[in-house]
Parts: sequence; C-alpha cells; structure tokens
Amino acid sequence: MFNFFKKDKSKQTAQQNATSSEVLFAPATGEFKTIDQVDDPVFSQKMMGDGYAIEPVSTEVFAPVAGTVMSIFPTKHAIYIKTDEDVEVLVHMGIDTVELDGAPFEVKIAEGDRVEEGSLIAVVDLAQLEAAGKGKSIVVVFTNLEGSSILSLTASGQVNHTEVVGSVSINN
Repeated sequence: MFNFFKKDKSKQTAQQNATSSEVLFAPATGEFKTIDQVDDPVFSQKMMGDGYAIEPVSTEVFAPVAGTVMSIFPTKHAIYIKTDEDVEVLVHMGIDTVELDGAPFEVKIAEGDRVEEGSLIAVVDLAQLEAAGKGKSIVVVFTNLEGSSILSLTASGQVNHTEVVGSVSINN
C-alpha cells in the first residue's frame, strides 16, 4: 500500500553503477612518461599502483589533482593526496631519494591542506638530485584503483604543468 520504507532499487542500482572521473594534470613541466618507463622497478612494475611520470626540466612540483593532503613523508620526497572521489594519489619526487633525508625538497603545503590542480606543492633541487646520482622523475601513482577503474593517459612528449595528461574513471 504505502511504500515509504521500501528502497527504490532502480535508484540504488543507478547509484552503484555511477562513474565519476578525475582529470589529471602534469605535476611538473618536462617529458611525459608512462609508469612502465620509470627507471625503478617498484614503479615500472606497478607494485604500488598504476600512474605516470614527468622527467622535469624545472624545479617546481604541482598537484596533479584536487584534493586533501593526507600525508607528507618525513623525508619530504613523497606527498599523498586524496581526491574528493576518494582516489589516493602519491606524488613521489625523484628515484631512490628517501635516503637524502629531505635535503633537496622544500614542501610548500601541510597535511590537511586543500590543494587544487596546479597548486604548487614542492620545489626540488634538481642539481642536488643529480649530484647524488638520483633520478629526477616526478612519479604520480594511484594507490587504490580497483579493477573497474580506468586510467586513461592522453599525453606524450613535452608537457607543461598546466596541461591535462589524462583522466581516471572511478566506478562508484
């Protein structure tokens, strides 16, 4: 008779099948790479997740997505951002840079800060990385993409940090 307390299954199904999308930006100006081209097996074999990288030509690192800064590693080499769609994004600066104990990195944000795409999040001393024999790649890794999520990368070659490099579709 009255259906006040019955759930509308068609609305539930539509909500469950809803897909949202995050636009992805280059975290730096430089040469775009797919994650399998990164010179580190942890990244190139996608042990932490799928993603992409930039071989930077400038020292500034920018947020590739909008979201909340959840964690800044004590060694300042990595920043974890969570988007409004709950995509977990790791921005890793340099290759094997944890042992440099933060020396080449100047982080410009704090945990809990809200960042927008293109917000300056760090500055990296590329000369110091090179002097230490470390790779310069700025790697963006999606640590919680599920099987139904789709990473679509559209960039190649030289990119500017203001450029869209792809998108990630998340099935909710």
